[in-house]
Amino acid sequence: MTTADAIKYFGGKKIDLARAIGVSPSAITQWGEDVPTLRQYQIERLSKGKLKARPSAA
Repeated sequence: MTTADAIKYFGGKKIDLARAIGVSPSAITQWGEDVPTLRQYQIERLSKGKLKARPSAA
């Protein structure tokens, strides 16, 4: 899953995604293009499967 897709799903701003998963916006900035594997699974659960984890992409 891309960082951009996750940000878009949670409201379009890094702060929205950060609040949803309990991290700072600066942590999200450090991710780069793809969400880290464990965070992908967390986001998949929070999005009720609308965003899918792709571990090989992290």
